[in-house]
Amino acid sequence: MTGNVGITRLWPDPVAAALDDPALIALYPRVERPHLRMNFVASIDGAVELDGHSAGLSSAPDKRVFGLLRMVCDALLVGAGTLRHEAYRALKLDERRRAWRREHGLAEYPTLVVVSRALNLDPSSAAFADAPVRPVVVTAERAEAPPGLADVADLVRRGDEQVDLAAGLAELHRRGHRQLLSEGGPHLFGSLTAAGLVDEVCLTVAPMLTGPGAGRITAGPTTTPHGMSLRHVLAAGDELLLRYARS
Repeated sequence: MTGNVGITRLWPDPVAAALDDPALIALYPRVERPHLRMNFVASIDGAVELDGHSAGLSSAPDKRVFGLLRMVCDALLVGAGTLRHEAYRALKLDERRRAWRREHGLAEYPTLVVVSRALNLDPSSAAFADAPVRPVVVTAERAEAPPGLADVADLVRRGDEQVDLAAGLAELHRRGHRQLLSEGGPHLFGSLTAAGLVDEVCLTVAPMLTGPGAGRITAGPTTTPHGMSLRHVLAAGDELLLRYARS
C-alpha cells in the first residue's frame, strides 16, 4: 500500500512537486449549483473492501483527500447500512479545518445525513449522540422510528414505502445543504445513480489485487449507463486518485 507520501498531479498540467492542502482543495472546488459528489476507494480489480471494511484499502493520501472533501462539503450523505457496518463516529473536524470553514462562510461543521428506509438506527450511537450539529435522517413515510431517534436527529420523510431520493435531496438543498458529499455505501450509490442524482465521482484506486469475493462500489438497481468526464488524475506512489464529473 501507498504510505505517507506526497500527492502529485499527473493530468492535466503535470506537477511533480507534492501538492499542499490549498492546491489540493482547489482541485475539488465547490460549485454554485446544488452538487452531489461521491467518494470511494477500490482495488485495481474492483473490490470495495478488504477483510470486510473499506479501511483496508485506504492509505494516508486517500485519508488526506477524504478529510479535505469532508471539510469543503455542506453535508455528508451516508446509507444506514454503511453507518452501522463502518461504525461511523460523530462528524467532527479539527480546529484548523473548522477555521477554514469559518473563513469561507460555512457552518463550523458539516451536517451528517443518514438515508434509511427502515430506520434501523441506534440513537445512542456516537454518530448521533456525540454529533456537534443535529444530524438529519432521510426516510420513508411508513418507516417506524425507534424510541429516541427524533430526540437526536431531524426526520425528513420523502416517499411512501421507499425513500424518494430526489425529493430528499431537494429538501436538503432547501435547508442550505447544497454541496453534498456521499461516502456510500454501494447500495446508496446505485440508487443515487439510478435516480440521475450523481454529479461527480472521486475514486482512489488502491494498488492491490484482492481476488474474488468483495462487491463493487455500486450495487442495487439496474440503470442506464451515462458518460462522465475526467477532471484530474493525481498520484501518491503507486496509488491513483481520480475525479470524474458529469459531461
